[in-house]
Amino acid sequence: MARPTRRRIAWLAGSSAMLLIAVLLSLAVGSRQIAPGEVFQALLHGGTSDDAQVVRALRVPRTVIGVLAGTALAVAGTVMQGVTRNPIAEPGILGVSQGASAGVVCAIAFLGVHTLLGYIWFAFAGAVLAAVAVYAVAAGGYRGASPVKLALSGAATNAFLAAVVSGIVTTNARALDEFRFWQVGSISGRDGDVVGQIWPFVVAGLVLAGALARGLDALALGDDSAKALGHNVALLRVLGAVGATVLTGAAVAAVGPIAFTGLAVPHIARALVGTAHRWVLPVSALLGPVMILASDVLGRIVFPPSEVPVAVMTALLGVPFLIALVRRRKVVAA
Repeated sequence: MARPTRRRIAWLAGSSAMLLIAVLLSLAVGSRQIAPGEVFQALLHGGTSDDAQVVRALRVPRTVIGVLAGTALAVAGTVMQGVTRNPIAEPGILGVSQGASAGVVCAIAFLGVHTLLGYIWFAFAGAVLAAVAVYAVAAGGYRGASPVKLALSGAATNAFLAAVVSGIVTTNARALDEFRFWQVGSISGRDGDVVGQIWPFVVAGLVLAGALARGLDALALGDDSAKALGHNVALLRVLGAVGATVLTGAAVAAVGPIAFTGLAVPHIARALVGTAHRWVLPVSALLGPVMILASDVLGRIVFPPSEVPVAVMTALLGVPFLIALVRRRKVVAA
């Protein structure tokens, strides 16, 4: 076995270990500190103590949602960066996150939907429709849906949908009051019903992303090289957009928009295991929930007994990373 492969396996194992630690911290740490032994006791043997009830009823669903959302957003970001060949692409670039927001605010304002489970399907539908609109616009004209046209179409769609959302919430006080709690992005308050709604979509998106690994490697060489290697570039982009949309739509529908996970994690994964997507995708799938759960745990303990939503913490952690990425790109370009 070659040394680079051993190093990649080591990072894959290390990422798995970090995820296990993040899960344990998510179950044990919060406004109510619970010893790891009590956590295992509650998980393996049940119990009726207050600690056991907190672990099973509140923290297990919250942790599972964090794992699903983190995996979905990180893999979606990896696929988007591969499809668009844009190093700062993330799940919002195709208008998916803003489409989900538009779906939720329309459901609240016009359809009388006022529950988290009710939001999920409208958020998912909005995400899918936005992604379809972006691709339809980008596919028209010369050379079809090129990376630049996808990025520009996504930016324009984001701006339009943001204006729609702002127009609705500024003229409907009740919609604003409800929407702001979903829009902040949080994994708290979610239960097993939410998990049951989104996990099939996350699994389907992960399977599709895994099947595209070799195609994404070919796209990284450029469209002409990918065609020379026997790949259908247009089909690869369509399938990549579908996979990323399904993953992002499921995650955003369940937890609201969470920024920077889809941007930062793929770069971290590539720094650890190289650019081959058969390695980048699984490492991203492991590190994504690590970032979400670690941010959530930090949000619980920064200002106790209050909690800072996970989206706020990921932004606080992600902004320095983005600045460092921009500076590094400038240095390389020079």
